[in-house]
Amino acid sequence: MSPRYWMITNRTVSTSKETPSLGESIARDLTYWVSEGGPLTSLKSWKKVSEKLFRQYLLQAADQFPLIRDPEEHEQQQHVTLFVHGYNNDWEDAVNRYRQICEDLYSPQRNLGLCVLFTWPSNGRLTSYYPDRRDARKTGDQLAEVLNQLYDHLVGKQKEIDPAHQCRAKTSVIAHSMGNYVLQEALRHCWDRNDRPMLVSLLNQLIMVAADVDNDLFKSGELSDGSAGDAIAQLTYRVTSLFSGRDKTLGLSAGLKHFGKRRLGRSGLDRNYPVPDNVWDIDCSTIISPDPPESVHRAYFTEPPVLDLMEQILKGVDRRELLRLELIPAIHRTA
Repeated sequence: MSPRYWMITNRTVSTSKETPSLGESIARDLTYWVSEGGPLTSLKSWKKVSEKLFRQYLLQAADQFPLIRDPEEHEQQQHVTLFVHGYNNDWEDAVNRYRQICEDLYSPQRNLGLCVLFTWPSNGRLTSYYPDRRDARKTGDQLAEVLNQLYDHLVGKQKEIDPAHQCRAKTSVIAHSMGNYVLQEALRHCWDRNDRPMLVSLLNQLIMVAADVDNDLFKSGELSDGSAGDAIAQLTYRVTSLFSGRDKTLGLSAGLKHFGKRRLGRSGLDRNYPVPDNVWDIDCSTIISPDPPESVHRAYFTEPPVLDLMEQILKGVDRRELLRLELIPAIHRTA
């Protein structure tokens, strides 16, 4: 079996035989699903499998990626990417966004590899911001289980001497909105569980899209302070934050908190603090069209210039090269 779509979730599963679906509550255990196609918003198009079988399918798929031996060709190495959606997404919303990302960003033309959806019970109601925040914090513990398994697998692969058994895939994450809060909690748990390894790249690329987290998340700079931002910077080769001051959704988010800190996805990194060398941000305000079909908060995934930028970021193209290719707005040319 070679699945086309992949899903991990901590949502509860409905018991309805006529219209089964994934719900708005946190399940005790993660469940794993694969699909070969069909209407992805119907759970009947998905097959529930064990964690062991899911991992087996995923490893088999990654083993089909070409083995890149020449370091000069590393940008051609394919990815296994985890997509973590954000606040105010019911399961149907999350699956529709995932399908669109697979079609537009993980199409055969781009040749980036495959994408796995991690969906959590964001309740899909604007009035549920605080319940979503609590669910996101709890979900971080469960997502950490997935990242811990990945960490153990990658450490084992690094010990392989036989090139035929070495890892053929880069690992990456695209997190949107409050999905970044889920991820920061998960990476912090993963880092603590593994005794806070320094400079171990669990993730090759992390793209934080419209991140609903504090914009001083990385204020420890090059120092290690054991914070969530420290964990992200230590476990990731490169972190890229995509932000826009035009994001009205995150303006609402900041107003709800009263914490005194701006949102990373609306204001960019807080430059009053030192920033780790592998963390940077890009203001996407001018490459998102003036009147996008979706809100600016969601438009990153539908705007061709942003998708092209994401592709090059995932490939690991250098920042200066992205500037030269004019994929980054001119405002960053003096950065």
